[in-house]
Amino acid sequence: MSEGIGLTRTENVSDKDAPFQLRGGSVNLMLMKLVDMTSDSFYERLSDKVRQAPNFFRNAPLVLDLDGLSGDENLDFSDIRSRLRACGLMAIGVQGGAPRHQEAALRVGLPALPPGRPARLDTAPTAQPIVAAKVQPPPPQEPPPRTTLFVSEPVRSGRQLYAAGGDLVITNLVSAGAELLADGNIHVYGALRGRALAGISGDTNARILCLSLEAEMVSIAGLYRVNEDIAPSFYRKPVQIYLKEGYLCLDTF
Repeated sequence: MSEGIGLTRTENVSDKDAPFQLRGGSVNLMLMKLVDMTSDSFYERLSDKVRQAPNFFRNAPLVLDLDGLSGDENLDFSDIRSRLRACGLMAIGVQGGAPRHQEAALRVGLPALPPGRPARLDTAPTAQPIVAAKVQPPPPQEPPPRTTLFVSEPVRSGRQLYAAGGDLVITNLVSAGAELLADGNIHVYGALRGRALAGISGDTNARILCLSLEAEMVSIAGLYRVNEDIAPSFYRKPVQIYLKEGYLCLDTF
């Protein structure tokens, strides 16, 4: 059959010809829990904190956690974003809090982000037909086995390693500018000079252990401490880092 005037056949366009690509990924975001926005010292103390580690905080993307605020407070998110920017922090969204606060944030371009990791774009669940069936309780499932990622070579500056679903073990040194991520524990049998983030999926029992602590930043389940906040008595010592009663603790061993 001949084609009509003005009509063309539908053709598939290869992804490589598209002017953009959408991919799932993970990005490290700093979360700041707002407790008392009425405090006169709020931005002064924040500026002091940023000055302690300017390279770490400079232009860092920031999510505002609103769960600690009263829903009755009136928040000017345009002013908050501007004053955070003056401190060197880039607010990109909010999390939790009262609906009125989320709506006010959205009006100035700060979307409400879901807790935890965002879903990957390429793994959205497909709709399934509804079928009437007898409801049965699901059988108990064993938790997935914990895995361990072993790395024996030095971890150079600019390299990022992620142990998904388990522990990360480095049997060599970690250079400044490198980044270690693990859902479980991190062991470094050498000098730890980069950044180490353990328990990044929320495991508060995770630990970081190293033979020589020289890190730029360490974190357990989102609670972190930068180099300037670590006492000199721990520098270049064997140290374990863990959470206790909601605080990040360091011990030599």
